[in-house]
Amino acid sequence: MTYDPETKARLEADAAAIIARYPEGHARSALLPMLHLVQSEEGYVSPDGIALCADVLGMSQPQISAVATFYTQYKRHPNGEYNVGVCTNALCGVLGGEQIFDELSKTLDVGHDETTADGKITLERIECNAACDFAPVIMVNWEFFDNQTPESAKALVADLQDGSPVHPTRGPNVMRTFKENERTLAGFRDGLANQGPSGGKPTFQGLGVADANGWVEPEPVDPPKYVWPADTKDVKGDK
Repeated sequence: MTYDPETKARLEADAAAIIARYPEGHARSALLPMLHLVQSEEGYVSPDGIALCADVLGMSQPQISAVATFYTQYKRHPNGEYNVGVCTNALCGVLGGEQIFDELSKTLDVGHDETTADGKITLERIECNAACDFAPVIMVNWEFFDNQTPESAKALVADLQDGSPVHPTRGPNVMRTFKENERTLAGFRDGLANQGPSGGKPTFQGLGVADANGWVEPEPVDPPKYVWPADTKDVKGDK
């Protein structure tokens, strides 16, 4: 492990705070936020980060790597300052997500999970983020940018690259870096909770239609209880 003593001590203190959230004897349950913690330091799950997690949690390094390679939010090489994820799944894809990704790829001269030469942006295709009512959607460091077009997407990445202020459509009023956001995902408060809107008109449109028509949810009905046949041989198919 090549962390300097000060960095190592700081990360170990943060790791202890994470582990303390879990019942005694269940330290390994802290692995997922621990991986976000090491990403907040180096921008990816580095060999040093894997070693730290293994030492603190009493696990082997292959066990840590197995988890880190399973989830796409954990990066195995240095990530850009801003992770720009274009949803190309289902609705977003057919409403323009594929075109947005292709045009950003040409503009930035990178492909999926590749980072621009200036280290500012990592571009990737992402799966559904439960924002189909605002499709097509781009996520920057997991903050929503709704109803995108190729033109608005290219303007967004240009602002990110030159340091111009960028504001998510929903969420906090500031755009945090990848490393800063990873510390939040590790469970350390950033003071930005409840900033900005969390929903919009499309989200509640169905509720408005229901209210206008006086529709209400049906009364719950208890499911019928299954009664096993007296002769279970019939169930098993025995002759």
